[in-house]
Amino acid sequence: MTLTLEAQVPETPDAYHFRTADGLHAADEFRDADLLLLETLWEHSLDDLLVVQGNYGVVPTVLDATADTVTMTETSSRAARLARTNIDRNGASADVSLSPTVAEVERSFDAACYAPKPYTPLDVGKRRLVDTLSVLRKGGRLYVAGEPSAGISRYENCLREHASHVEVVNQTGRCRVVAATRSGDIGKTAFCPRQTITAHVDGVDLSMVTEPGLFSPNSLDDGTRLLLETAVLEDGEKVLDLACGYGPVGAYSAATADVDVLLTDDNARATACAAATLDATGVEGRVRTVDCLCGLHHPVDRVLCNPPTHAGSGVLSDLFGGVKRVLGAGGELSVVHHRSLDLDEYLERVGTIVDRTAGTEHTVVTVRST
Repeated sequence: MTLTLEAQVPETPDAYHFRTADGLHAADEFRDADLLLLETLWEHSLDDLLVVQGNYGVVPTVLDATADTVTMTETSSRAARLARTNIDRNGASADVSLSPTVAEVERSFDAACYAPKPYTPLDVGKRRLVDTLSVLRKGGRLYVAGEPSAGISRYENCLREHASHVEVVNQTGRCRVVAATRSGDIGKTAFCPRQTITAHVDGVDLSMVTEPGLFSPNSLDDGTRLLLETAVLEDGEKVLDLACGYGPVGAYSAATADVDVLLTDDNARATACAAATLDATGVEGRVRTVDCLCGLHHPVDRVLCNPPTHAGSGVLSDLFGGVKRVLGAGGELSVVHHRSLDLDEYLERVGTIVDRTAGTEHTVVTVRST
């Protein structure tokens, strides 16, 4: 999909064009919060600007024309990849950083902006606010845009606890922009803390490191447990834990057999936790943050996956298309999904369905590559 944004000022191109895709927020229309940020910041002297969670690149692309430098952060590999594409195709020069937290961006900025997505857990959004304030230079301003459904009132309260001179600087309808100035040191706050959870599966003890906002952060979910209980792993295999989340499947695989394990996920927060899960369980493996195996060509013998079925058909097509590319002849893919779903149209593109194991609420389907 491609969205077109008509320009309204002479210093820019007549229009900006943005490629979007399934699995991204607001893939079929521009967000009011993003547009209000553009309206608010266009006339400001931005110098070095940080755009937090820039999605597919609308805000950094446009504001590159008025800021000295623009850096965008994202936790989604898919969003970051499309943002780079959109920045280039529109002749902008913003940098894109794929990282689990804003704090990992190793430089400081004069201004920053953030439009939290409506489904962002509140503690995750608050942590991003505090981390963003911490990378601002003294006197730098953070602009946060959103509607009540995105928690803008609670974010405004958070800013008042950690910054000075907080005010509403623009509003259209229910969407408003709140600006906060960094005055001094930013106190450390335990928003979105990591925790270690445990599970015992078929004689294997797992220690898993999780964070709020990840899938099933407080306990091993029933679907993944069924996938592990039915998994057949042989020494010497190359195993891919696809859509790994915080890494229970990869950790279990490495603890069960002498296998070479690769864990991948689109979410940089998830893969950071997955690496910590391998360490906590005392096993070895490689972890990559990638969009549906994009750019990966390592052949594997076995793929284990609890897929993001909510992400849309485009993501599922890309996900299992990547499996078909990397899974060797005779290799097997095992997928768990809720019993109410039917993923056969995607799985049959990989190979022949050879087994189904039904649990109370989930089914594991095994496909053999041809």
